[in-house]
Amino acid sequence: MNALLSVSDKTGIVELAQALHKLGIHLLSTGGTAKLLAESGLPVTEVAEMTGFPEMLDGRVKTLHPRVHGGLLARREVPAHMQALKDHGIDTIDLLVVNLYPFEATIAKPGCTLEDAIENIDIGGPAMVRSAAKNWKDVAVLTDASQYAGVIDELTVHGAVSEKTKFALSVAAFNRISQYDGAISDYLSCIQADGTMAVFPAQSNGRFVKLQDLRYGENPHQQAAFYRDLYPAPGSLVTAEQVQGKELSFNNIADADAAWECVKSFASPACVIVKHANPCGVAVGVDALDAYSKAFTTDPTSAFGGIIALNCTVDERAANQISQQFVEVLMAPDFTPGALSVLKNKVNVRVLHIALPTPLGSAAVANASAWMQGRNAVDVKRIGSGLLIQTADNQELNLADLKVVTAKQPSAEQLQDMLFAWKVAKYVKSNAIVFCLDGMTMGVGAGQMSRLDSARIASIKAEHAGLTLQGSVVASDAFFPFRDGLDVVVDAGATCIIQPGGSMRDDEVVNAANERGVAMVYTGVRHFRH
Repeated sequence: MNALLSVSDKTGIVELAQALHKLGIHLLSTGGTAKLLAESGLPVTEVAEMTGFPEMLDGRVKTLHPRVHGGLLARREVPAHMQALKDHGIDTIDLLVVNLYPFEATIAKPGCTLEDAIENIDIGGPAMVRSAAKNWKDVAVLTDASQYAGVIDELTVHGAVSEKTKFALSVAAFNRISQYDGAISDYLSCIQADGTMAVFPAQSNGRFVKLQDLRYGENPHQQAAFYRDLYPAPGSLVTAEQVQGKELSFNNIADADAAWECVKSFASPACVIVKHANPCGVAVGVDALDAYSKAFTTDPTSAFGGIIALNCTVDERAANQISQQFVEVLMAPDFTPGALSVLKNKVNVRVLHIALPTPLGSAAVANASAWMQGRNAVDVKRIGSGLLIQTADNQELNLADLKVVTAKQPSAEQLQDMLFAWKVAKYVKSNAIVFCLDGMTMGVGAGQMSRLDSARIASIKAEHAGLTLQGSVVASDAFFPFRDGLDVVVDAGATCIIQPGGSMRDDEVVNAANERGVAMVYTGVRHFRH
């Protein structure tokens, strides 16, 4: 048997070559890989010696040769193929080990130039991988170090790589080539005439890896599967570890994502309870128990069968309280042993351990270019035969961004509650109206065709929960088109309103606020969420 080894990432390659040599497999290699193997005391034949043609053009041409591709592509069961190899003195290549020039890692480096990117586009590697993967019945192709141990085990025990394994390796190889070409296409399609990078590429190449098939989709008659980005953003839901509970459903995952994205936006201990993609209760507190108790109080009815996310450690006290209600999913960055012991009694509850995002000042983030970070900061919606792609709604509001537009000035406490309410409103389906007080939601109106109806619903839900809205603040995700919406929230007890502004009737609404003696601030930014 002959094995050709040519890798950019040398992880595990010496150990693999040593194992292959011990099994009597002849080693072929190129450039730096051949040098490393030789320095490790392994007998290795350079590809240039096999082809009779030296590497040229700074290594750009070395494996693009009939002696390489003939050895990879010849079908062993076809006499004419084998005769052609014999006529031209070509040996078969039975095992190919290739990983590609580090294009993705190169463009992720700060200051990467177009020249740097181009020089890290592999040509010979993908060509060999495609040849070997196409001829998978006769050639095992390894494209990742994680595959080495399994192949060595099969060769050691059986003297050959099974057909099942070779096919799986072939599929993995074609997937890798697709991912690689997609990354190149995305990057180059973003380069504009002036050399700057466009936000959106001329061609968008989705690269997702299936995590699991789901029992069904949004409804039982629909089929579904769960995928993650090839390079997921740190702290995203797809990085979660399920500690216990039933298999996640399509709706569980969608709602869990909404809850997690909301809760991780808070710096203080916070809890978000989501039902049907909308937060029905959000609160900050001194710890998990406090935050959960306040969030649950907002709307106990909707919280039944909800998705609960916390951005702090869940201890035994919090777990005991949470376990009193029917919960579909509970997620947090950490759980104490006592909490996990309590939750084990709720065997169906899906408990997810999920790390919070890496702090913005960390080395991990600093080492990734703004362009690569941007690839993870997009929102995609599927429409008939197309996609809508936009940058993520990551706008962060600070006190300095607020513009007071009424005669009445908000207090320091109201300003903090307004920032809290505004953050929640960002995750509520439009039209969104959110009443808040003392770091907790008091009433949430979501997803109505009329902002006026959302305002009415929010106040009705607060009344049903036994909560008073007197002295509360209200966030509206978009401007009030008429004064009637403002009158509804003030009649309910609100004394301060935060909204984007920008309506043709802003003056009418501001005058109404002054007439009613309430404070109102503009953000200048809206948060539609459809």
